[in-house]
Amino acid sequence: MAKEKVQVSAASKTPAKAITKPVVKSNEQDLAFGKINYMLMIAGILLLIIGYAMMSGGGSNDPNVFNPEIFSFRRITLAPIIVLLGYGLEVLAIVIKAKD
Repeated sequence: MAKEKVQVSAASKTPAKAITKPVVKSNEQDLAFGKINYMLMIAGILLLIIGYAMMSGGGSNDPNVFNPEIFSFRRITLAPIIVLLGYGLEVLAIVIKAKD
């Protein structure tokens, strides 16, 4: 048995009836994130600003004088932890789904 090829012209195809949904106009815009997401983002940005501000300073006005304050606990340990918490909070703000 040989299979026969049947050609169908484009004119013989009838398009299916398009199904349209009624458009509902709303005064509220759908935002990408909810209120809690934006609050967490702002808190994360504040933590980043605080962390980077804590890292700054500690230099010396005279390049021939060494200032050991540059290696303080605040600049070496505490500030990077705060910056990492800020970045973690930013990731969390993007990942969680708002219940709004």
